[in-house]
Amino acid sequence: MARIVMKFGGSSVADIERIRNVARHVKREVDAGNQVAVVVSAMAGTTNQLIAWVRQANDNYDPREYDSVVASGEQVTSGLLALALQAIGVDARSWLGWQIPLRTDGNHNSARITDIDGTDLIACLEKGQVAVIAGFQGIAPENRMTTLGRGGSDTSGVAVAAAMSADRCDIYTDVDGVYTTDPRIEPKARRLNRIAFEEMLEMASLGAKVLQVRSVELAMVHKVRTFVRSSFNAPDAPGMDDPLNPPGTLICDEDEIMEQQVVTGIAFARDEAQISLRRLDDKPGISAAIFGPLAEASINVDMIVQNISEDGSKTDMTFTVPTVDLDKAVRILEKNRRSITSEVIQSEKGLAKVSVIGIGMRSHAGVAATAFRALAEKSINIRAITTSEIKISILIDSAYTELAVRTLHTVYGLDKAS
Repeated sequence: MARIVMKFGGSSVADIERIRNVARHVKREVDAGNQVAVVVSAMAGTTNQLIAWVRQANDNYDPREYDSVVASGEQVTSGLLALALQAIGVDARSWLGWQIPLRTDGNHNSARITDIDGTDLIACLEKGQVAVIAGFQGIAPENRMTTLGRGGSDTSGVAVAAAMSADRCDIYTDVDGVYTTDPRIEPKARRLNRIAFEEMLEMASLGAKVLQVRSVELAMVHKVRTFVRSSFNAPDAPGMDDPLNPPGTLICDEDEIMEQQVVTGIAFARDEAQISLRRLDDKPGISAAIFGPLAEASINVDMIVQNISEDGSKTDMTFTVPTVDLDKAVRILEKNRRSITSEVIQSEKGLAKVSVIGIGMRSHAGVAATAFRALAEKSINIRAITTSEIKISILIDSAYTELAVRTLHTVYGLDKAS
């Protein structure tokens, strides 16, 4: 008998028929003798509708009331799934975040989980009942409802699994696993059987949309073995009830991966923008003067490149931000121009970041050179480069994104069946 957390996203519970399908997936695990907790998202489109109503009611809304309204989507789904399970003979009850309790900080709209008491949930499971939990929500120190931000139900699922010492957390979505890259860009992309936590964290943060970044962070910290699976496979499809190797991608500790590829996947993010500050005074505190105000405005700065003049008195600083934040970032820099001493502030849109990821890169030389050579042969100009132990990120013109992804996917042998 295993203790399993099953998390279902919005597309998996989009209507009553899909909720019934989810109930059959849950029943399969119950019939196998497993203890099961389920974490659900709001039905597809519901959160957007709730947000729209909040803005219609008061465009300058109180974030506490925003959370109270938006969290109701998951409450509806959890109740409906509990009813659907009861209809097919499975004992189930719904749980809201405050009933667990799942405690968070007081940062409304994007709260972080501080503690989960799994005692009552475990007692529920041990008496043979399925716990159906509303994801995405928790309770703040002042006993107000909070929400965890977009994709927060993934985080809820992993956090609940950690609190209950679950054997694994199954994330059911509309794809059947994690691929070497986006199959819509490269038809030869392959589903990975296993991927290390660190690799998945890089993939998620660098553009892959399969899992929310914070959920992967939690899984890595608490060693929660996590499967990405498709809820659109029939519950009784071959292999779905295989306890050792269910279909999907296992996200796990590096030690569980016997043969490590040099490169595991190619991620990409469009809509990158570049800002260049020319002829800055090269002195202590200049970086803080630039990036401090941007951080206070919640602008995520990514790739940073600095060039120092020949005499060491001046420097150029180039960095990237999401295109949606470009105008805001430039306004902040212009406002602080005196303290940052920049002679020229330049900006450019229409860029993309393509990243090569793999834990095998730690022990292999020449991975970066292979990428640079392959892109040069396709006449793709590289704007900026950043590296870490397990990733190389390259900034290019957005028009070349798909060509770059396909080129790198091929040159590292990811097209080939394993």
